[in-house]
Amino acid sequence: MQRGVRDGAGQDAGGSGAAEVLAAREFDLFATVGRERVVHAGERIFRRGDLGEVMYLVAEGRIELDSGGDLPVKHLGPQEFFGELGLLIGEHTRGADAVAVGDGRLVELGQAGFQRLLERDPVLVAQFLRRSITRVVLNEQNLIRQLRRRNQDLEAALDNLHVTTHQLSRTEALIRIDELTGLYNRRGLALHLQERRALAAGAGMGLLLVDCDRFKQVNDDHGHLVGDRVLQNIAGILRSVAGTDDFPCRLGGDEFCLLVSAQQREDVMRYAEFVIATTRSLLRLQQAVPTICAVSVGACLVDPEGDWNDWYARADAALYEAKRQGGNRVHWVDEADAPPAD
Repeated sequence: MQRGVRDGAGQDAGGSGAAEVLAAREFDLFATVGRERVVHAGERIFRRGDLGEVMYLVAEGRIELDSGGDLPVKHLGPQEFFGELGLLIGEHTRGADAVAVGDGRLVELGQAGFQRLLERDPVLVAQFLRRSITRVVLNEQNLIRQLRRRNQDLEAALDNLHVTTHQLSRTEALIRIDELTGLYNRRGLALHLQERRALAAGAGMGLLLVDCDRFKQVNDDHGHLVGDRVLQNIAGILRSVAGTDDFPCRLGGDEFCLLVSAQQREDVMRYAEFVIATTRSLLRLQQAVPTICAVSVGACLVDPEGDWNDWYARADAALYEAKRQGGNRVHWVDEADAPPAD
Protein backbone atom coordinates (compact mmCIF):
# COMPACT_ATOMS: atom_id res chain seq x y z
CA MET A 1 0.00 0.00 0.00
CA GLN A 2 1.48 3.36 -1.01
CA ARG A 3 1.18 6.36 1.25
CA GLY A 4 2.96 9.63 1.87
CA VAL A 5 2.97 12.75 4.00
CA ARG A 6 3.19 16.21 2.50
CA ASP A 7 6.02 18.36 3.84
CA GLY A 8 5.02 21.09 6.24
CA ALA A 9 1.73 19.50 7.31
CA GLY A 10 0.99 19.73 10.99
CA GLN A 11 -2.10 19.41 13.15
CA ASP A 12 -5.06 18.76 10.81
CA ALA A 13 -8.59 20.07 10.99
CA GLY A 14 -9.79 17.09 12.94
CA GLY A 15 -6.93 17.33 15.36
CA SER A 16 -5.20 14.20 14.10
CA GLY A 17 -2.06 15.74 12.65
CA ALA A 18 -0.28 15.62 9.32
CA ALA A 19 -2.38 15.43 6.16
CA GLU A 20 -1.79 12.13 4.35
CA VAL A 21 -2.20 10.92 0.77
CA LEU A 22 -4.39 7.90 0.11
CA ALA A 23 -3.26 5.33 -2.45
CA ALA A 24 -5.41 5.25 -5.60
CA ARG A 25 -7.06 1.97 -4.57
CA GLU A 26 -7.84 3.34 -1.10
CA PHE A 27 -9.22 6.59 -2.47
CA ASP A 28 -11.42 4.82 -5.01
CA LEU A 29 -12.87 2.54 -2.35
CA PHE A 30 -13.52 5.42 0.06
CA ALA A 31 -15.10 7.45 -2.72
CA THR A 32 -17.58 4.70 -3.59
CA VAL A 33 -19.17 4.88 -0.14
CA GLY A 34 -18.77 8.62 0.40
CA ARG A 35 -20.86 11.53 -0.82
CA GLU A 36 -19.45 13.93 -3.39
CA ARG A 37 -19.59 17.62 -2.60
CA VAL A 38 -18.78 20.46 -5.01
CA VAL A 39 -17.02 23.43 -3.38
CA HIS A 40 -16.25 26.88 -4.71
CA ALA A 41 -13.37 29.27 -4.10
CA GLY A 42 -13.60 30.81 -0.63
CA GLU A 43 -16.24 28.38 0.60
CA ARG A 44 -15.81 27.43 4.24
CA ILE A 45 -16.03 23.71 4.95
CA PHE A 46 -16.07 24.19 8.73
CA ARG A 47 -14.79 26.55 11.40
CA ARG A 48 -12.39 25.94 14.23
CA GLY A 49 -14.46 24.89 17.26
CA ASP A 50 -17.31 23.34 15.27
CA LEU A 51 -18.41 19.82 16.20
CA GLY A 52 -18.05 17.35 13.33
CA GLU A 53 -18.61 13.68 12.52
CA VAL A 54 -17.44 13.69 8.89
CA MET A 55 -14.07 12.98 7.27
CA TYR A 56 -13.18 14.69 4.01
CA LEU A 57 -11.20 13.51 0.98
CA VAL A 58 -9.96 15.98 -1.61
CA ALA A 59 -10.94 14.81 -5.10
CA GLU A 60 -10.10 18.02 -6.98
CA GLY A 61 -8.80 21.45 -6.00
CA ARG A 62 -7.05 22.56 -2.84
CA ILE A 63 -8.18 23.09 0.76
CA GLU A 64 -6.56 25.48 3.21
CA LEU A 65 -6.39 24.51 6.89
CA ASP A 66 -5.68 27.32 9.35
CA SER A 67 -5.24 26.21 12.98
CA GLY A 68 -4.60 29.76 14.18
CA GLY A 69 -1.93 30.99 16.54
CA ASP A 70 1.61 30.49 15.28
CA LEU A 71 0.88 27.13 13.64
CA PRO A 72 1.57 27.07 9.90
CA VAL A 73 -1.30 27.21 7.41
CA LYS A 74 -1.53 23.98 5.40
CA HIS A 75 -2.76 23.30 1.87
CA LEU A 76 -4.15 19.89 0.95
CA GLY A 77 -4.42 18.54 -2.60
CA PRO A 78 -6.04 15.59 -4.39
CA GLN A 79 -6.19 12.24 -2.57
CA GLU A 80 -5.36 13.85 0.79
CA PHE A 81 -7.82 13.57 3.67
CA PHE A 82 -8.55 15.61 6.78
CA GLY A 83 -10.93 15.73 9.71
CA GLU A 84 -10.86 11.98 10.29
CA LEU A 85 -11.18 12.30 14.08
CA GLY A 86 -14.67 13.61 13.56
CA LEU A 87 -15.45 10.30 11.88
CA LEU A 88 -13.53 8.05 14.25
CA ILE A 89 -14.67 9.41 17.62
CA GLY A 90 -17.79 11.37 16.71
CA GLU A 91 -18.66 15.00 17.44
CA HIS A 92 -15.01 15.96 17.52
CA THR A 93 -14.21 19.64 17.97
CA ARG A 94 -12.56 20.90 14.81
CA GLY A 95 -9.07 22.25 15.36
CA ALA A 96 -8.86 24.50 12.30
CA ASP A 97 -10.75 26.56 9.76
CA ALA A 98 -11.10 24.63 6.47
CA VAL A 99 -11.63 26.77 3.35
CA ALA A 100 -11.61 25.92 -0.34
CA VAL A 101 -8.77 27.73 -2.10
CA GLY A 102 -10.45 27.33 -5.48
CA ASP A 103 -13.28 25.44 -7.10
CA GLY A 104 -13.09 21.69 -6.51
CA ARG A 105 -14.72 18.51 -5.29
CA LEU A 106 -14.65 16.75 -1.92
CA VAL A 107 -15.81 13.34 -0.80
CA GLU A 108 -17.60 13.37 2.55
CA LEU A 109 -17.47 10.18 4.58
CA GLY A 110 -19.84 9.91 7.56
CA GLN A 111 -20.64 7.18 10.05
CA ALA A 112 -23.00 5.26 7.73
CA GLY A 113 -20.48 5.29 4.87
CA PHE A 114 -17.69 4.18 7.17
CA GLN A 115 -19.81 1.24 8.32
CA ARG A 116 -20.33 0.18 4.68
CA LEU A 117 -16.59 0.55 4.15
CA LEU A 118 -15.96 -1.86 7.04
CA GLU A 119 -18.28 -4.40 5.45
CA ARG A 120 -16.61 -4.15 2.03
CA ASP A 121 -12.94 -4.28 3.02
CA PRO A 122 -12.23 -4.65 6.75
CA VAL A 123 -8.52 -5.27 6.11
CA LEU A 124 -8.07 -1.98 4.28
CA VAL A 125 -10.05 -0.14 6.95
CA ALA A 126 -7.94 -1.73 9.68
CA GLN A 127 -4.78 -0.54 7.91
CA PHE A 128 -6.25 2.94 7.56
CA LEU A 129 -7.20 3.04 11.24
CA ARG A 130 -3.73 1.89 12.29
CA ARG A 131 -2.14 4.62 10.19
CA SER A 132 -4.57 7.24 11.51
CA ILE A 133 -4.05 6.26 15.14
CA THR A 134 -0.28 6.24 14.65
CA ARG A 135 -0.55 9.68 13.11
CA VAL A 136 -2.58 10.93 16.08
CA VAL A 137 0.01 9.63 18.55
CA LEU A 138 2.95 11.02 16.60
CA ASN A 139 1.35 14.42 16.24
CA GLU A 140 0.32 14.55 19.89
CA GLN A 141 3.93 13.81 20.77
CA ASN A 142 5.02 16.52 18.35
CA LEU A 143 2.53 18.93 19.91
CA ILE A 144 3.89 18.15 23.36
CA ARG A 145 7.41 18.86 22.11
CA GLN A 146 6.22 22.11 20.58
CA LEU A 147 4.53 23.10 23.84
CA ARG A 148 7.67 22.25 25.78
CA ARG A 149 9.74 24.35 23.40
CA ARG A 150 7.21 27.15 23.65
CA ASN A 151 7.32 26.96 27.46
CA GLN A 152 11.09 27.08 27.32
CA ASP A 153 10.89 30.09 25.00
CA LEU A 154 8.42 31.76 27.35
CA GLU A 155 10.64 31.06 30.34
CA ALA A 156 13.62 32.48 28.46
CA ALA A 157 11.55 35.52 27.47
CA LEU A 158 10.48 36.03 31.08
CA ASP A 159 14.08 35.72 32.24
CA ASN A 160 15.11 38.30 29.65
CA LEU A 161 12.24 40.53 30.73
CA HIS A 162 13.32 40.29 34.36
CA VAL A 163 16.91 41.11 33.42
CA THR A 164 15.80 44.01 31.23
CA THR A 165 13.47 45.32 33.93
CA HIS A 166 16.27 45.10 36.47
CA GLN A 167 18.62 46.91 34.11
CA LEU A 168 16.05 49.61 33.41
CA SER A 169 15.37 50.02 37.12
CA ARG A 170 19.09 50.23 37.78
CA THR A 171 19.55 52.73 34.95
CA GLU A 172 16.65 54.82 36.23
CA ALA A 173 18.18 54.76 39.69
CA LEU A 174 21.60 55.73 38.35
CA ILE A 175 20.31 58.80 36.52
CA ARG A 176 18.76 59.95 39.81
CA ILE A 177 21.84 59.32 41.96
CA ASP A 178 24.98 61.39 42.39
CA GLU A 179 27.88 59.07 41.61
CA LEU A 180 30.30 60.53 44.17
CA THR A 181 28.11 60.69 47.28
CA GLY A 182 25.27 58.26 46.59
CA LEU A 183 22.71 60.98 47.38
CA TYR A 184 20.06 62.02 44.90
CA ASN A 185 21.16 64.54 42.29
CA ARG A 186 19.25 67.48 40.79
CA ARG A 187 17.46 65.21 38.35
CA GLY A 188 16.47 62.90 41.18
CA LEU A 189 15.16 65.89 43.12
CA ALA A 190 13.11 67.10 40.15
CA LEU A 191 11.61 63.63 39.63
CA HIS A 192 10.88 63.34 43.35
CA LEU A 193 9.01 66.65 43.33
CA GLN A 194 7.00 65.54 40.28
CA GLU A 195 6.06 62.30 42.03
CA ARG A 196 5.02 64.13 45.20
CA ARG A 197 2.71 66.38 43.21
CA ALA A 198 1.30 63.43 41.26
CA LEU A 199 0.52 61.70 44.58
CA ALA A 200 -0.91 64.93 46.00
CA ALA A 201 1.48 64.61 48.95
CA GLY A 202 0.61 67.92 50.63
CA ALA A 203 2.13 67.42 54.10
CA GLY A 204 4.20 70.22 55.59
CA MET A 205 7.82 70.45 54.48
CA GLY A 206 11.00 72.23 55.36
CA LEU A 207 14.12 72.86 53.30
CA LEU A 208 17.77 72.98 54.34
CA LEU A 209 20.42 74.29 51.97
CA VAL A 210 23.86 73.10 53.10
CA ASP A 211 27.04 74.63 51.69
CA CYS A 212 30.62 73.80 52.63
CA ASP A 213 32.68 76.67 54.08
CA ARG A 214 35.99 77.39 52.35
CA PHE A 215 35.82 74.13 50.44
CA LYS A 216 37.98 75.52 47.63
CA GLN A 217 40.84 75.85 50.10
CA VAL A 218 40.54 72.14 50.97
CA ASN A 219 40.92 71.25 47.29
CA ASP A 220 43.76 73.71 46.78
CA ASP A 221 45.71 72.58 49.86
CA HIS A 222 45.07 68.82 49.78
CA GLY A 223 43.84 67.87 46.32
CA HIS A 224 40.55 66.74 44.87
CA LEU A 225 40.68 63.22 46.32
CA VAL A 226 40.65 64.69 49.84
CA GLY A 227 37.94 67.11 48.76
CA ASP A 228 35.84 64.21 47.45
CA ARG A 229 36.20 62.40 50.78
CA VAL A 230 35.00 65.53 52.61
CA LEU A 231 31.93 65.73 50.36
CA GLN A 232 31.20 62.06 50.96
CA ASN A 233 31.34 62.60 54.72
CA ILE A 234 28.98 65.60 54.51
CA ALA A 235 26.64 63.40 52.48
CA GLY A 236 26.89 60.73 55.18
CA ILE A 237 25.74 63.22 57.82
CA LEU A 238 22.71 64.21 55.74
CA ARG A 239 21.90 60.57 55.06
CA SER A 240 22.10 59.71 58.77
CA VAL A 241 19.72 62.49 59.83
CA ALA A 242 17.20 61.95 57.02
CA GLY A 243 14.05 60.03 57.90
CA THR A 244 12.17 57.65 55.60
CA ASP A 245 10.08 60.52 54.20
CA ASP A 246 13.01 62.96 53.88
CA PHE A 247 15.02 63.60 50.75
CA PRO A 248 18.80 64.35 50.88
CA CYS A 249 20.33 65.62 47.65
CA ARG A 250 23.61 66.92 46.27
CA LEU A 251 22.73 69.88 44.08
CA GLY A 252 26.24 70.14 42.67
CA GLY A 253 29.76 71.05 43.71
CA ASP A 254 29.79 71.50 47.49
CA GLU A 255 26.11 72.42 47.76
CA PHE A 256 23.57 70.04 49.27
CA CYS A 257 19.94 70.18 50.30
CA LEU A 258 17.69 68.23 52.59
CA LEU A 259 13.93 68.28 52.06
CA VAL A 260 12.24 67.20 55.30
CA SER A 261 8.76 66.53 56.62
CA ALA A 262 8.00 69.37 59.01
CA GLN A 263 5.04 71.36 60.32
CA GLN A 264 6.81 74.17 62.15
CA ARG A 265 10.12 75.98 62.51
CA GLU A 266 11.30 73.82 65.42
CA ASP A 267 10.93 70.65 63.32
CA VAL A 268 13.24 72.01 60.62
CA MET A 269 15.75 73.48 63.03
CA ARG A 270 16.29 70.12 64.75
CA TYR A 271 17.66 68.79 61.45
CA ALA A 272 19.80 71.86 60.84
CA GLU A 273 21.23 71.93 64.35
CA PHE A 274 22.12 68.24 64.13
CA VAL A 275 24.07 68.87 60.91
CA ILE A 276 25.95 71.82 62.41
CA ALA A 277 26.64 70.04 65.71
CA THR A 278 27.94 66.93 63.95
CA THR A 279 30.32 68.81 61.68
CA ARG A 280 31.62 70.87 64.61
CA SER A 281 32.27 67.71 66.64
CA LEU A 282 34.14 66.09 63.75
CA LEU A 283 36.18 69.26 63.19
CA ARG A 284 37.48 68.99 66.76
CA LEU A 285 38.85 65.55 65.85
CA GLN A 286 40.40 66.83 62.64
CA GLN A 287 43.80 65.45 61.60
CA ALA A 288 46.38 67.00 59.29
CA VAL A 289 44.47 65.73 56.28
CA PRO A 290 40.87 66.96 56.63
CA THR A 291 37.97 64.54 56.46
CA ILE A 292 35.27 67.14 57.11
CA CYS A 293 34.77 70.87 56.82
CA ALA A 294 32.52 73.45 58.40
CA VAL A 295 29.17 74.06 56.73
CA SER A 296 26.61 76.83 56.57
CA VAL A 297 22.91 76.00 56.55
CA GLY A 298 19.95 78.04 55.34
CA ALA A 299 16.62 76.78 56.65
CA CYS A 300 12.96 77.58 56.02
CA LEU A 301 9.49 76.12 55.83
CA VAL A 302 8.10 75.68 52.33
CA ASP A 303 4.62 75.52 50.87
CA PRO A 304 4.08 71.96 49.50
CA GLU A 305 1.96 73.45 46.71
CA GLY A 306 4.64 75.98 45.81
CA ASP A 307 7.46 75.92 43.27
CA TRP A 308 11.03 74.71 43.80
CA ASN A 309 12.45 78.04 42.63
CA ASP A 310 10.52 79.85 45.37
CA TRP A 311 11.71 77.36 47.97
CA TYR A 312 15.30 77.65 46.80
CA ALA A 313 15.22 81.45 46.83
CA ARG A 314 14.06 81.51 50.45
CA ALA A 315 16.57 78.91 51.67
CA ASP A 316 19.35 80.56 49.66
CA ALA A 317 18.64 83.89 51.33
CA ALA A 318 19.01 82.21 54.70
CA LEU A 319 22.21 80.48 53.56
CA TYR A 320 23.63 83.80 52.34
CA GLU A 321 23.03 85.32 55.76
CA ALA A 322 24.72 82.37 57.51
CA LYS A 323 27.76 82.85 55.26
CA ARG A 324 27.76 86.63 55.86
CA GLN A 325 27.91 86.00 59.59
CA GLY A 326 31.05 83.90 59.17
CA GLY A 327 29.67 80.44 58.35
CA ASN A 328 29.69 77.33 60.49
CA ARG A 329 26.15 78.11 61.56
CA VAL A 330 22.48 77.85 60.59
CA HIS A 331 20.25 80.76 59.74
CA TRP A 332 16.46 80.68 59.57
CA VAL A 333 14.38 82.82 57.25
CA ASP A 334 10.66 83.42 57.50
CA GLU A 335 8.55 83.78 54.40
CA ALA A 336 8.22 87.56 54.85
CA ASP A 337 12.02 87.95 55.03
CA ALA A 338 12.82 86.03 51.81
CA PRO A 339 13.35 87.77 48.47
CA PRO A 340 11.07 86.74 45.59
CA ALA A 341 12.43 84.15 43.12
CA ASP A 342 13.75 85.47 39.81
